[in-house]
Amino acid sequence: MPPTHADISLVGRRRETFRLDALISAAGQGEGGALVLRGEPGIGKSALLDHTRRAASGFRVMQASGAEFEMELPFAALHQLCAPVLGHRAGLPAPHRKALEIAFGLDTGTPDPLLVGIATLGLLAETAAEQPLLCVVDDAQWLDHASAKALAFLARRVAAEPVAVVFAVRDPSPEPARSPELDELPALTVEGLPEPDARALLGAELHAPLDEQVRDRILAEARGNPLALLELPRGAGPGGLAGGFALPVTSPPAGRIERSFQDRLERLPAGARLLLTVAAADPVGDPGLLWRAAGSLGIGAEGAEAAAASGLIEFGIRIRFCHPLARSVAYRSAEPEERRLAHQALASATDPAADPDRVAWHHAQAGTGPDEEIAAELDASAARAQSRGGVAATAAFLERAAALSADPARRVDRLLAAAQAKLAVGDFDRTAELLAAATTATAMTGTAMTATATTGTAMTGTARQLAQADLLRGRLSFVRHRGADAIACLLGAARRLTQVDPAWSRACYLDAIEMGILTGGLDAVVREAAAAPAAGPAGSVALLEALVSLVTDGPREAVPALRPLVSDTGHEEWTRRPSLASLLAVEVWDFDAYLGIGHRIVELGRRSGSFFTLPIGLAMAATANVHAGDFGAAVEMISEGAAIAEATGASPLFYPRIHLAALRGRRREAVELFDAVLAAGPLMSISVHWGTAVLNNGLADYPAAFAAARQAVASGDLATAGLALPELIEAALRCGEHEPAASALRALTERTRAGGAWGLGVQAYTRALVTGDEPSFQEAIDRLDGTRAAVYQARAHLLYGEWLRRQGRRREARERLRHAHGLFSDIGMEAFAARAAWELRATGERARNRAHPAGDRLTMQEVHIARLVAGGATSKEVAARLFLSPRTVDAHLRNIFRKLDITSRRQLRDIDL
Repeated sequence: MPPTHADISLVGRRRETFRLDALISAAGQGEGGALVLRGEPGIGKSALLDHTRRAASGFRVMQASGAEFEMELPFAALHQLCAPVLGHRAGLPAPHRKALEIAFGLDTGTPDPLLVGIATLGLLAETAAEQPLLCVVDDAQWLDHASAKALAFLARRVAAEPVAVVFAVRDPSPEPARSPELDELPALTVEGLPEPDARALLGAELHAPLDEQVRDRILAEARGNPLALLELPRGAGPGGLAGGFALPVTSPPAGRIERSFQDRLERLPAGARLLLTVAAADPVGDPGLLWRAAGSLGIGAEGAEAAAASGLIEFGIRIRFCHPLARSVAYRSAEPEERRLAHQALASATDPAADPDRVAWHHAQAGTGPDEEIAAELDASAARAQSRGGVAATAAFLERAAALSADPARRVDRLLAAAQAKLAVGDFDRTAELLAAATTATAMTGTAMTATATTGTAMTGTARQLAQADLLRGRLSFVRHRGADAIACLLGAARRLTQVDPAWSRACYLDAIEMGILTGGLDAVVREAAAAPAAGPAGSVALLEALVSLVTDGPREAVPALRPLVSDTGHEEWTRRPSLASLLAVEVWDFDAYLGIGHRIVELGRRSGSFFTLPIGLAMAATANVHAGDFGAAVEMISEGAAIAEATGASPLFYPRIHLAALRGRRREAVELFDAVLAAGPLMSISVHWGTAVLNNGLADYPAAFAAARQAVASGDLATAGLALPELIEAALRCGEHEPAASALRALTERTRAGGAWGLGVQAYTRALVTGDEPSFQEAIDRLDGTRAAVYQARAHLLYGEWLRRQGRRREARERLRHAHGLFSDIGMEAFAARAAWELRATGERARNRAHPAGDRLTMQEVHIARLVAGGATSKEVAARLFLSPRTVDAHLRNIFRKLDITSRRQLRDIDL
């Protein structure tokens, strides 16, 4: 039996086939992985995928393919892949099962793409328990955004599963195709065939003698591209092959292949070309749909026969073009009127009840000008896409609806909605373009209204639209480059809304203040916000007034007003502005609110499934737990936050790790973290200064602590500057700098005067340090022993013990220092525990050595897994929490057992983690 073209094109693919065979072999042994094949059209990616399917003997093969005209339909490709195994979804956790069913239209709701990715991982893990899986995704450059995100997530997490995932991606990808989610996966670039193999493939295609010079020309211009080697002789015709064959060498093989397909199209009769246009415009490949559409256009059997004879298309149980480039050429080479006829026929042939979105999309492509009826159809499609989590589809439908809008005001609304959707999906360039178009259109609309003496209601609508544009522009600036103009945009929106919507105006000022805290420039924002109208919900009004007072009048005036707002951890503003809530809890020294707000945001994030809210809540709760002395819980939350960041591609939140490293007191570990954070940018520099001060106070390096604390206090940052004041007082006094210590005490007293036990306790022990007033030490201990601020309790005992020793009262000092050493050791504050031990030795007593917690031998992720399992969680439940597969969790558990020298889950319950 003679070799096929695919067989010949694989002869020179030893490197590629070796990698693919190794991937299949490893997956068969339970070590899954992924590989992205990249290359130009026709280079042989499909042949390599065929080889992979043949090599996967004993595997279940699941397949999907991206389609250029399905890019805007959310989860279309993922549904292709998973449809054959959806029966296994019964074994998934209920939230994951529901997310998958919503994504595939089996239930209603709004799934998060990440949750769908986790559910897909679980679904394939369940399926792979029966036999190994090979997932093949061709034309991945055309994947819809939601599918690409879910599949990339899956591919990164199959290492412990018998699952191999192989993608084929056109490189470079044509516009607007792009799947950046796949860029971080292992990749293999497929090059052209070596000349001997290229010559063999060309010889297999030709059935007549060929002039050697013509052969050399074809080989040179094909550059080893197998499809070019097959298509160039077809495009040349008999005369071209006989002699004088020439093509411009400046054109890449893909361009020459497209011209070959174009030549074949031009030889077809008009009916066959129109039929190919209809087939190309239909992303479904449903023969019944195609023949209904063809019938409405009067295309008969002769047209179908001619199209099939061209070799460009295959009519079977599914309509298939010979290559994606052939489909693209068939569509793009058609005249505009032919494309409109094709879409109109497809819209008429599609069942509006079963697939209303495709009907709307085809109607939109068939339109020739503004049509409010079609625009309204697209609005409905956008709403349906959004309900299924298809942000990219939402944006596409809205953008097209805007183009077809007959009503200028509706056009602006749709442009702004499309811009918001594009921003959510990360298409920042297109967001900026849509905002510019919306702003121009709004200005024109306003001018027209003024010229025609339109009522004030319409002008109010224009102001709202301009304000919404400002808000979106500000968010775009912030996510792009943390620009200062982000605040200016928010303030611009607030000004526009002052008269037309005072409540929304105040909300914009609050947003600007929160952004000012994160980026700087808070004072200027507050000065302008002070003139905001007193309108809107009472809580919002009170919060803005208190924030303005905090900056303009100082803590003495503001804290009494802020404190009741902060202590109400269920305040509606905190769910919308959790970062501000956490900062204010520290600013007013309310430890219960500090802990409570963080845990409430975690609960809200878990309940809503929001991977925007949950990481913020975890970071807040982790930081509060650090100060509560529960390092184990903090490590667990930091690990979960890191897992979410890695899964979503978001930037990790470093501040809980800074607080943990500073208070744990391991110099090398902390300094490495601080250096890495500073190298990443200046945003966290104030937290690093605070952390450096705490670290060095624990290590008794007081000059270094004094310098760092001064920098943190000088920043004026909400919360962090206040936390740095006690560090400054302690370090300054140890360095003999009494005036800076006294000044810092006055500032701390202002901040904590109306505070709770946490703030008053810290104020008391710093006052005792500065003044030598012994009753203040006892006051500090009495206040702090009644709170959950364990770190500060321990420090109060240490400072009192150190003071007593310096007064020569060794017996009393030993009691305080012994208690402080025990507290520090139990918490895990190693530097402060060592400092307490040194002080104890100075009194003539040696501190009792404490065993290091077993958790010190584990990584953060292993501590998290161990704590969850010790609490009774199954591998599946842990996997769902950490976005891993159950087999990966089991692999981590084996490492945990080895490090802790145990053999069962039950033993974890008795170990200090």
